[in-house]
Amino acid sequence: MAKIVILGGSFGGLTAAFELKRLLGKKAEVSVVSDDDRFVFLPSLPWLIMGWRKPSDITLSVPEILKSKGIQFVHEAVINVDADSSKVRTATKEISYDYLVISTGPYLSFDEIPGLGPDKGYTDCTFTLDHGTKTHESLEKVFESPGPVVLGSSQMVSCFGPSYELAFEIDAELRRRKMRHKVPIIYLTSEPYLGHMGVGGLGNSKRFFEDEFAVRDIKSVVNQAIEEVTPGEIKLKDGTKIPFKMAMVAPPFKGVPAVAPLGNPRGFIPVDKNYRHTKHKNIFTIGVAVAIAPPEATPVPTGVPKTGFMTVKMAKTASATIFADIKGSPPPPANDLDVICIMDMGNTAAYMKAVPVLPPRQESVTKKGVWAKWLKLSFERYFLWKMKHGLSGLP
Repeated sequence: MAKIVILGGSFGGLTAAFELKRLLGKKAEVSVVSDDDRFVFLPSLPWLIMGWRKPSDITLSVPEILKSKGIQFVHEAVINVDADSSKVRTATKEISYDYLVISTGPYLSFDEIPGLGPDKGYTDCTFTLDHGTKTHESLEKVFESPGPVVLGSSQMVSCFGPSYELAFEIDAELRRRKMRHKVPIIYLTSEPYLGHMGVGGLGNSKRFFEDEFAVRDIKSVVNQAIEEVTPGEIKLKDGTKIPFKMAMVAPPFKGVPAVAPLGNPRGFIPVDKNYRHTKHKNIFTIGVAVAIAPPEATPVPTGVPKTGFMTVKMAKTASATIFADIKGSPPPPANDLDVICIMDMGNTAAYMKAVPVLPPRQESVTKKGVWAKWLKLSFERYFLWKMKHGLSGLP
């Protein structure tokens, strides 16, 4: 019986676990190791911040949904991976594996910028449930006592969508409350231009975001790196100072320390087209932990986003490759990654598609419509239902 260990219980980790169990059944012992026993539908965190969702609306119990499929769950943080002896270590366990799937997501490296972050600094964040809950509290204070709001992404970020979403959503909510004129909104980003997204833009995304920001009177400050954050002020490396009542700034991304030694200098892990480690052939990596080179050098460093959509596709390819390995069959063909994103804009939404993710592309689209908002709402319900029942084989 093959022993397969999966690190991480989010989009990639759960999809891989369900797929491998579906494909291999009793021929594999599948275990998921994670320090968080909640699956969080991360695309809905901006709605949580806005007060449009509660934590219970967008979370599932990982132990419960894994147990129903005969998958073991280890509720502990991984301390390190010994790739040479094929073992994972936690504080209390040493777990051996025949195959390892790494889906640990990013390490949010707040400490790279003095004063950044909700725990030891003066800014808020969108990337975890706990941080999202705290950011909601900060936003409520702005509604009670208006002042400037800064949203955006620092240097070395590889996920820009939530910051854009919140800029549009906060604008829409302020207008609903008849107080938009009391709250300046500034979008601060390391991107060389609006709509770059770490992938050189998607279709007409540059003009799209410039036009949409102009209509909403959202000011942009692009191509900037942050020097430090002090109470009520962001200082940029060019000396510019931006005051704020609330600042929600995405931090630099790095690889999670437990697996970072398997990767490049920032801890992201090199893989082949089937997401197999380039050196350790029984280790696979999916999602944010994967090293993907940017399509172009930018004046301020940015990373390539790995969305939930992309992560699920990676998980299915990696799982199919492990299945083929165990069966002694050739690996499945690996296709270039594509991506579909739906960005909420408060009263409407934008549909964004890139085939493949990195240019040059066969297809690249950015367009908006209320239909896209309904699509995003429907996808939230569908994906939570799919994960709750372990139906990873569905689209």
